[in-house]
Amino acid sequence: MLILIGGLSWPSQAQSGGSIKLRADVQEADANTGIITARGNVKIDYPEEAIYATSAQAQYYSRERRIILTGNVFVQQEANTLQAEVVTYLIDEGRFVATPNDNEQVESIYVLPEPVEEPTAAPQPEPVTTLPALPEELPNFAIPTDE
Repeated sequence: MLILIGGLSWPSQAQSGGSIKLRADVQEADANTGIITARGNVKIDYPEEAIYATSAQAQYYSRERRIILTGNVFVQQEANTLQAEVVTYLIDEGRFVATPNDNEQVESIYVLPEPVEEPTAAPQPEPVTTLPALPEELPNFAIPTDE
């Protein structure tokens, strides 16, 4: 089973630049192939994309700009998580490809954002009833007096 993951909170295109911090018990770099291999307690921090990952081994293919994590892989981006046996991260696409062990599954947890409520419209004032215009001259009414 092969699972392709992308588009949720992981961006469809990774930002250029930044740095990926790779820590492990042992690291080897091959200048001829451009491949860096890390083994044992691998930890990856990619702050520009808010990605943190752990695995048993990682290989960074600098020319293809991809990272292959193997062995009990755990990836977290913000509150979203991904667990699998093998995860390939395509840096320029911001996309993960995850595969499980035989007879197992990939597990992902996505935290959905709260729905955005549309602002309610302000109450409309009651329509103003216009009064008829007064005549320019008022009639002269005789007011009775006691005289």
